[in-house]
Amino acid sequence: MKPQNDTFLRALKREKTDFTPVWLMRQAGRYLEEYRATRERAGSFMGLAQNPDYATEVTLQPIDRYGLDAAILFSDILTIPDAMDLGLSFVPGEGPQFAKPVQSEEAVNALFVPDPSEKLRYVTDAVTSIRKALNGRVPLIGFSGSPFTLACYMIEGRGSRDFRTVKTMMYRRPDLFERVLDINAEAVAQYLNAQIEAGAQAVQIFDTWGGMLADGDFQRWSLAYTKKVLDRLKKTHDGEAIPSIVFTKGGGEWLSEIAATGCDAVGLDWSTNITRARQVVGDKVALQGNLDPFVLFGTEEVIRREVRRVLDGYGAVGNGGHIFNLGHGINQFTPVENVQILVDEVHQYSRHLHD
Repeated sequence: MKPQNDTFLRALKREKTDFTPVWLMRQAGRYLEEYRATRERAGSFMGLAQNPDYATEVTLQPIDRYGLDAAILFSDILTIPDAMDLGLSFVPGEGPQFAKPVQSEEAVNALFVPDPSEKLRYVTDAVTSIRKALNGRVPLIGFSGSPFTLACYMIEGRGSRDFRTVKTMMYRRPDLFERVLDINAEAVAQYLNAQIEAGAQAVQIFDTWGGMLADGDFQRWSLAYTKKVLDRLKKTHDGEAIPSIVFTKGGGEWLSEIAATGCDAVGLDWSTNITRARQVVGDKVALQGNLDPFVLFGTEEVIRREVRRVLDGYGAVGNGGHIFNLGHGINQFTPVENVQILVDEVHQYSRHLHD
């Protein structure tokens, strides 16, 4: 069943639309009072993410509030390594941590590809539940972390400023690092395909940490494994095309190479000039982005001005596709009323670019 509002999907396919669609990375999150209330009932972040009813509830909250053009599955990028029995926990004030980081040959050899129908069943159940609850209003996006980004968390055991442990393995034991990435690529492909089969109508790969690699290393250790995932993805389901988006934070240096992986759209962070990005990728892919999330802490006048700057930067849409988004996830302290200003300005102002 096609969504009643399929503007997001048509933009991904670079088809003509009446306006620029908008959704926001981390649009269901702590900045919303209703999300905080649901999370309190769930007892914890993982209690929220692992309960399909709660995940459905919070996924729909920003759709109900703002009239966005796509919903994104409420989950976390670390579900796959959690299903690998690495002992994921979320420590208040410190973020995710793994009890069993992958820092030895024995730990690498113990890794396995989790069956999405078993340990990750709660995710696919959530996708099915969300699709039903949306009732065709807007499309649903599934997602995963990239093989490289997952490896960063798995090897460090937590977030990191310099990824010293990851890069040590990368340079001293590339054979072990390749094995981690190969397993992750297979796991991500199976996981995303399971989401597609459960009802996801587009998928995004979050390569959050690819941009901290040197040129050459990015292509070898991040992009090559993202491409392995894309090569394995289902391109259609139930007779409908399933577009894919690749978002690499800090990836502006490699736009043409990311666009050549076979994805349908490239996500841009806020540091990338969208006009130049469009010149680089041409008509190969759609572009998604790329407002600085902290613009949402500005005045109404500033928010509207900066939204227009991004839209004008992309330019007349014609046969190209633009999906408006932030250049990274929405900040937890964002004023909720400012998000409505952003959505309204995108919808209203972009129409003159689609004549």
